[in-house]
Amino acid sequence: MTGARAARSVAPSISALSFFTGAGGLDLGVREAGFEPLLSIEADPSARLTLATNWPGHRLAEPGDIHNLSVHQIEEQSGLKSGEVGLLFGGPPCQPFSKAGLWHSGRVARLKDPRAQTLTAMLDAVEHFMPEVVLIENVSGLSGGRSSGVSYLKRRFAAINRLSGTAYRPIAFILNAMDFGVPQTRERLFVVARRSGQKFVPPEPIYFAPDHAESEEKRWRTCWDALGHLAISPREADLLALGGKWAELLPSIPEGNNYLWHTDRGGGLPIFGWRRRYWSFLLKLAKDRPAWTIAATPGPSTGPFHWHNRRLSVQEMAALQTFPSDYRWPAEHRSAQTQIGNAVPPALAAAVASAIRAQCFDGLIFNPSRFVPTRQSKCPPLEGVQRVPKAFRNLNLDNSPHPGKGLGPGAGLRR
Repeated sequence: MTGARAARSVAPSISALSFFTGAGGLDLGVREAGFEPLLSIEADPSARLTLATNWPGHRLAEPGDIHNLSVHQIEEQSGLKSGEVGLLFGGPPCQPFSKAGLWHSGRVARLKDPRAQTLTAMLDAVEHFMPEVVLIENVSGLSGGRSSGVSYLKRRFAAINRLSGTAYRPIAFILNAMDFGVPQTRERLFVVARRSGQKFVPPEPIYFAPDHAESEEKRWRTCWDALGHLAISPREADLLALGGKWAELLPSIPEGNNYLWHTDRGGGLPIFGWRRRYWSFLLKLAKDRPAWTIAATPGPSTGPFHWHNRRLSVQEMAALQTFPSDYRWPAEHRSAQTQIGNAVPPALAAAVASAIRAQCFDGLIFNPSRFVPTRQSKCPPLEGVQRVPKAFRNLNLDNSPHPGKGLGPGAGLRR
């Protein structure tokens, strides 16, 4: 064995603490770079079952809720004391900082949301353990404005530095997962802070759009790369069939399109108003492109859906997130989707963790590509579309275009 994979086999592990572990996507990437989480803190029973199933010897914190867990209990259960932690990492619950959270509550309200207090709990642990490196992952909405989570993090790190004599310097950056081999466009925010105060340099993209890739191997991965080899049984097909008011309309939408196909600016019938709905409404995957973001808690008409006009199976969603094919999901479909949709794609996590290992510890270079799906050379043609069912041809809906930014139906409520 040579190169980076050889380094992985002989490199000493570096102690780590995992916060808000979820299904373990971030942990998979961190482990790939040679870090060893000695304790995982996760409150959700379904996610804890997933972790216990895939890592039966790994220790889960008791209790799992960070708000009921003292730093002294974390010390006792992990065996790590202040100054002994190499990497403290995690992705606090992101709902207050998502686009949907902004839509419903506005920017200022987000830090007042009780779910945002997880940031405070994680920083309390940083203050106690003083790890060499802190890694925080979240949705890109964490970064915007004076009331944002990133502004809060900077203030809190400054306070820790004054109290402890450390020099944490948080560096915030946004990465798109498809630039790192994930067959899915998914922007995530990362914050890295080194105790020494040295600046962290974010990893550069590894995979590129077809027009900019130096080789076929370096192209973005597509849905076909991830899903083309997967099949479902007739029983699964029945379980994954769409329900709800709009289910029978989906077959009339081509691959790679959404409800906008059926507007006066699309190629179908003018059923809906242009940009009157969320982008993911009746959204269908295209075989030859990366997927759109897999949602954690979608509605019955929220995609992305399979090009065969059905919901994605658990195995398919996990593949689009670059979880290993042998990763097990001991949960029913809805619970598994919540875990998968909230997870960090392991391929993206591995790229960030490898950069942290190289820059902040021993300089070892790890290959973060283990989770990246193999590129398939032949992609089948587009699926045919069906006629719009009669029931949808004369609907009395407002199909006028959206009036513009800040002028939609929720504008008055937000003001």
